Amino acid sequence: MAKRFDGSQQALDLNNILTDPDLVSQNIQVVLNRKTNMEAVIKIIEQNIPELTCLNLSNNRIHKLDELAELVTKVPNLKTLNLSHNELKSDRELDKLKGLKLVELWLTKNPLCDLFKDHASYISAVRQRFPRILKLDGDDLPPPIGFDVETPTTIPPCKYLAFYVENLLTTLLYCRYYSIYDSGDRQPLLDAYHDGASLSLTTPYSTQNPSRSSLGEYHKDSRNLKRLKDSTIRFRLLKHTRLNVVAFLNELPKTQHDIASLNVDVNTYTNTLLSFTVSGVFKEVAVDGKSRESTMAFSRVFITVPAGSTGLCIVNDQLFIRMATTEEIRRAFVAPAPTPSSSPVPTLTAPQQEMLTAFSLKSGMNLEWSQKCLQDNEWDFNRAAQIFTQLKTEGKIPDVAFIK
Repeated sequence: MAKRFDGSQQALDLNNILTDPDLVSQNIQVVLNRKTNMEAVIKIIEQNIPELTCLNLSNNRIHKLDELAELVTKVPNLKTLNLSHNELKSDRELDKLKGLKLVELWLTKNPLCDLFKDHASYISAVRQRFPRILKLDGDDLPPPIGFDVETPTTIPPCKYLAFYVENLLTTLLYCRYYSIYDSGDRQPLLDAYHDGASLSLTTPYSTQNPSRSSLGEYHKDSRNLKRLKDSTIRFRLLKHTRLNVVAFLNELPKTQHDIASLNVDVNTYTNTLLSFTVSGVFKEVAVDGKSRESTMAFSRVFITVPAGSTGLCIVNDQLFIRMATTEEIRRAFVAPAPTPSSSPVPTLTAPQQEMLTAFSLKSGMNLEWSQKCLQDNEWDFNRAAQIFTQLKTEGKIPDVAFIK
């Protein structure tokens, strides 16, 4: 086995180990689809190369991954796993490896690859188990957009919670969800939704002929209670499962959102659930790329649950669309999109500006978080400094507070 280990890459190549000439010449059979053989190999890895980052198990007739589940705890740095040309028949086998932080996986030439109706479904099923995956069967994948952040983040307690989460979600929405939603191809949004996700669309009740309304494209799918008395029809209009949700979103008119108009409000938060509302304005984009004159407003409630170690996954999406008000139309698409990590600071008095600058220099926090700390302590510099020192010592201030 030593000949098959590359120390410079921390890689072990056990491809087709059954026919290895050195082992065959000594009348040794290593059959990795046998429980005892696989357990022995994993024990050797654990005792001799626990820092292993790449493992090739291709061409070994493997049909179950039970023993490989040990890799999660015994080989925690594993990033690349090659299981191609084996006999895995169900993607449920991958559940046994869910704890691995894989960035590259090979599954080609396994029976399970033929079970998916298209490549997008295949990628999505893999990403459900391995959210960090960047390469599948040798092909580069687009970065996942499941509202993930690069490093695990400690959510601060009490009064800083809503402020922190709103800032984080605003940043992610600018960069991820709505950039894809407006791109013309919404299929990559599959990665943002849970398998059992549901979506509901509602528009205001109107006696006007829907075909004459700018909201006509949305009225036909609206579940407004005043419009639909039949609960059976309302249920039918509810989009169930991730595939149906994204298929429906793809059918909606192409859009251009006014990023500067987006607001994010946190409704509720627990260790296992986050609900937030996004509101703003948008225009529909015609086939020739020109925007229509009508501006629409929306409010969208997302309910999300944890996905992977740092991500969020949408389980419920409630979208409400209406015509924009005169004031919303006047202000739409005129301001440049703000930079979420450096939101503008409201007008302050001269003494407050001086205090804010001094506090930011002393604490190392950016102006936004420094102002929040001072405001929460009624602009008492000494008290704010004391609270800051206490929270920092306890590790309760997130890294985003120090990004300038």
